[in-house]
Amino acid sequence: MANAAADGSHSTRVAPEGTSERIDLPIRGMNCAACARRIEQGLSGTAGVRQASVNFATSRATIEYDPRATGLPQLIDRVQKIGYVAETPSAPADGQTEDTEQAARAAEYGDLRRKFWLAAFLSLPVLVIAMSHGTIAWLNFAGVNWLQFVLATPVVVYCGAQFYRGAWAAFRHRAADMNTLIAVGTGAAYLYSVAATIAPGFFAHAAMGRESHTGAALAPVYFEAAAVIIALILLGRMLESRAKGRTGEAIRRLMGLQAKTARVVRDGGEHDLPIEDVVPGDLVVLRPGEKIPVDGRIEEGTSTVDESMLTGESLPVTKQPGDEVFAATLNRTGSFRFRATKVGRDTALQQIIRLVQEAQGSKAPIARLADVISGIFTPTVLCIAIATFVVWFVAAPTEVRFTAALVNFVAVLIIACPCALGLATPTAIMVGTGRGAEHGVLIKGGEALETAHRLQALVLDKTGTITRGAPVVTDLVPGQGINERDLLRWAASAERGSEHPLGEAIVRAAQERGLELAQAANFKAAAGHGIEGTVDGIPVLLGNPKWMRDRQVPLDERMQSRAAELAAAGKTPMFVAAGGRLAGLIAVADPIKPESREAVQMLHEMGLEVVMVTGDNRHTAEAVARQVGIDRVFAEVLPEGKVEQIQRLQQEKKIVGMVGDGINDAPALAQADVGIAIGTGTDVAMEASDITLIRGDLRGVVTAIALSRATIRTIRQNLFWAFIYNVIGIPIAAGVFYPLFGWLLSPVLASAAMSFSSVSVVANSLRLRRFRPVANGGA
Repeated sequence: MANAAADGSHSTRVAPEGTSERIDLPIRGMNCAACARRIEQGLSGTAGVRQASVNFATSRATIEYDPRATGLPQLIDRVQKIGYVAETPSAPADGQTEDTEQAARAAEYGDLRRKFWLAAFLSLPVLVIAMSHGTIAWLNFAGVNWLQFVLATPVVVYCGAQFYRGAWAAFRHRAADMNTLIAVGTGAAYLYSVAATIAPGFFAHAAMGRESHTGAALAPVYFEAAAVIIALILLGRMLESRAKGRTGEAIRRLMGLQAKTARVVRDGGEHDLPIEDVVPGDLVVLRPGEKIPVDGRIEEGTSTVDESMLTGESLPVTKQPGDEVFAATLNRTGSFRFRATKVGRDTALQQIIRLVQEAQGSKAPIARLADVISGIFTPTVLCIAIATFVVWFVAAPTEVRFTAALVNFVAVLIIACPCALGLATPTAIMVGTGRGAEHGVLIKGGEALETAHRLQALVLDKTGTITRGAPVVTDLVPGQGINERDLLRWAASAERGSEHPLGEAIVRAAQERGLELAQAANFKAAAGHGIEGTVDGIPVLLGNPKWMRDRQVPLDERMQSRAAELAAAGKTPMFVAAGGRLAGLIAVADPIKPESREAVQMLHEMGLEVVMVTGDNRHTAEAVARQVGIDRVFAEVLPEGKVEQIQRLQQEKKIVGMVGDGINDAPALAQADVGIAIGTGTDVAMEASDITLIRGDLRGVVTAIALSRATIRTIRQNLFWAFIYNVIGIPIAAGVFYPLFGWLLSPVLASAAMSFSSVSVVANSLRLRRFRPVANGGA
C-alpha cells in the first residue's frame, strides 16, 4: 500500500527511474464483476499504470504505477470518467482506513435498506393486484392500471435509479454489465405497462386484454414485474452488503485492539499521550491489565503477556528485560518499562494489517476465469434475451405473443445477472486470509493461497525451523570421582572467553544452574579442535578426541562409547580434561522443537513429501530427521545450494514449498513455488516469502496448507453454484423446456433466484470463519 497516497502528492513527487508506488483506491458504484473488469481495463490502459487489479468484494482498486508519469488525482479522474467514484484513501498508519470503509459500507447498507422497505411497501399491493388476475371484483375497476402506475413509478424512478444510472454509464462507454440487464428488463416491462395504461384500447386489442366490471378495456400490464423485481434485487443487495461487511471483520478486530494512549516518561514525569505522539526511543510505562501501545524492548520489570491476538497462542508468554513486546498485546500480571522501537505503521500489528489488506485485495489465478467470463457474459445474455423475445413473438399464439415474448425477455435478463460469479472468489479470499491472520498465518496474496493447496513437496530448513536454533547443553557425563557441577563449572569458566555458539551454550547452562564462574587464564582456542585455559590454577581442556590425544589425555572406552551414542543421537559431544586427566563429557545440541514431529506427521497425512535441508553434517542431519520422521535429507548444503535443491525437486515435476527463518533461506524461499517464513526469523526471510508464520511453531505450516485447501474448496463450490445457476436458469427463463414440460419462469421468481444466488455465495464463503487450525482439532 502506498503510504504517500493519503497526501495526494503522487502527481508532483519526483521518483527515480524504474521506481513504482502502490495504492489502494476505494471504489463506489460497482454492482458486479463486469463493473470491476471495466474499471480494471480502464486503469490498466492509463499512462503510467503498470498493473491494476479491482476487487469487487472489497470495492477496492489496487494500482501499481510510475509516480513520474501519473498520480492520485489522475487515477481518481480516470475512474470517474469510466463512470464510477474513486475516493482518496486514508493514511494506513492512522487506523482510519478501515473505519472509513466500514462507515461507507454502513451508509450503503442503510441506503439499500431504506430503498428496499419503500419498494416493498409500494410493490406489495401491485403484486396482489397482478396475482388476482381480475378475479377479485373490487380490484377489477377501470382505474386499476393507473393505481399500479402510481404505486410502481416511485419504485422504478427512485428506488431503482441506481440501476438505470449504472446502465447509462456503461452504455456511454460502450459496455454492458449487471445494471444493463436489470435496467433493460425492468425498463421494458415498466415502459410497456405505462404505454398500455395510457392507450389501453390498442394494447387490450393487441394482447387480448380483459374488461373491467364496468366494461372498460383493460390492457395487460407488468408493473409488478418492474416493481417487485427492483424490490427483490434491493433485498439481495442489502443482504449481500451486510454479508460482505462481515468478511472484513478480521481486520476490524485487529484495528480495535490498538491502544489509544501510552504512558511515556518525559521531562522527569509520566505523561499519558496519544500513541501518534510516541516516537522511537521513548520510555513507556506499563501496568497490569493494560494494552501495550507500541513495539519495544523491556528495560526493567517482568511480566506475562497475552500475545494471542498476534500469534494465536493461547498461553501467556513470560517477558523479562531484553525481551521484545508488541503493540496491542495485553500485559497480564507485572509492571515494566520498555523502550519504544517501532511506532505507527512500523509496528508488527500495522504490518499484519497491511499484509492482510493486500492479500484481501489480491486475486487468485482461479479468479481470472470468472473475470474473463463476466467480460463476455452480459453481451451474450442480451443476445439470448433478444433471441428469446423474437422466438416467442413468432412462435406464440397471436393473441398472447407480445406479452409472452416480453415476460420471457425480462426473465432471461433478470436471472442472468452475474453477481454470484463476481463474488465467488474475492469473498472466499477475504474470509480465508482474515481467518489465517487470526491464527498467526499471514498469506500475502490470492496466488500464494491458491498455490499452497497444490503443494506436493515441502522443504524444511533444520536450524530454527525444525530445531530451536539455539544450542543447549543436553548431557553431562562426569568421570570417576567428579560431580556434574564441577564438570560444568570448569568447562564454562574455560569457555567464557570463547565466542563459539557451543561455548556460549555451556556458559548459559552454568549460569542457569547458579554456578559462580572463575576467570580463565592463558585462554587459547584451536579452530576445529577445542580450547584450553587455566581455571583456579588448574589447566582445563575442552574439545574433540584428537584435541585430547594431542594433549596426552587418555580416553577410557566407556567415555568413547558414550560419546558415540550421543553423536548418533545428533548431539555434539565434547571431552573435558582437568589437571591432565579426563574429567567427563558434555553434549550440546540444537534441541528439536517439541511440536516438530507432530507437524511432520500431519504433513505426511496430508499427502506431502517432507524434505529437510541443512548445512550441518550428514550424521547430525540424519539423526534429527529420524527423530521427527523425515525420510529425505539434503545435508552439508551451502545457502546457494538450497536453491539448487529446490530446483532439483521442481525438475521432478513437483510443486515445492520451502520453510525457513534465516537470511540464508531467503533465496530458497523466493525460488520455491510457495515460500513460508517462520515469523521468529529475519525480516529478509519474511519479505522473500509468500506466507509468514508469526509464531515459530511448525504446525502453522499445516494450518496454512489446510486453510488454503479449505479456501480453494469454497471458491470451487461458489463458482460451481454460480455457473450451474445460470446454466440451468437461463434456458428455463427463455422457455426452452416449455414445449416438453410446460416450464416457464416468471420475472419475479427470476429476480428472487438471482438475489438468492448472490447471498448464498457470500454465505458459503463466511463458513470459512469456522475454520480451526488442524493442530487444535482441525477445520
